[in-house]
Formats: sequence, C-alpha cells, structure tokens
Amino acid sequence: MDLNAENFITERIPHRPPFLWLDRVLEISEEAISVEKKIPEDLELFLGHYPDYPLMPGVLLCEAVFQAGALLIGEVHKKEQGSPTGTVQKGMPVLTRILGARFKREVRPGDTVTVNVKLQEKVGPAWFMKGSVRVLDKVAVQVEFACAIKSDK
Repeated sequence: MDLNAENFITERIPHRPPFLWLDRVLEISEEAISVEKKIPEDLELFLGHYPDYPLMPGVLLCEAVFQAGALLIGEVHKKEQGSPTGTVQKGMPVLTRILGARFKREVRPGDTVTVNVKLQEKVGPAWFMKGSVRVLDKVAVQVEFACAIKSDK
C-alpha cells in the first residue's frame, strides 16, 4: 500500500477539491489513521472569516477529522472486501453523529495540521470514533463522532 500515491485518498472517499481537507496519509492501521493537511494561505474563505485576523473555521477542522475517519473506514473495507482500489463497494461512509467538539487552539493560514482518528467501537454499520487536529504538536480540536455506510440507493 503506497500511502503517498496521488490517488490513495480519492480512491477511498468521495471528497474532492475544493472540499478535500486531507493532503497525505502519514500512517494507517485497522484502528487508527494519521493524516496531514497544509492550510493554504490563499484560501478565499480567509477574506471573510475574520479578515483582519484570519482563522481556519473550526467546522472545517472537524470536517478534516470526519474525512480522515471516512478514509479509515474506506481502508478497512478495502481489506475486508479484497478490493484492489479500496473503493467501498457497498456505499460510502457518511457522518451520522457528532458527540462533542472542543476547540482549544487557533489554526492559521500556512499552518500544517496533523489529523488523528481512532476507532472506538464498531456496532453493526455504525463506526464510533474519536479524532483530533494538532498544530505545532498541540491539540487544536478534539471531536467524537460516528459514521455509517450509506448505500448508493
């Protein structure tokens, strides 16, 4: 498995630019994933989100965590199904619950963040996870959430 392959992420989740908040996978197992994202300095959203003191919106940092969780699910499904591409064969992971989010530190344009997600429990089609975003090795966001596989139909 080549974590640095250009299509590693896009073969496992449906998100695409400009709404893809993951750049590269650092590490992945059946229980956890670690990814990285460099926050571009020229994102248009910074023109309106605190323009005199631009901040990465917390909801988008949470979205990066959710996407990393979906990527973890996609990789586990790849292994379970023996899929050569890793594409989830019977639907896509979708967010079903946000159990809580804590915002502890600002993320600014130009920062590189590390997103970590751990699988807490899998019950039937539901995947309960806990994730964090770190900037300069300090926690910026922590969130607990759940995903389920949504069928294409």
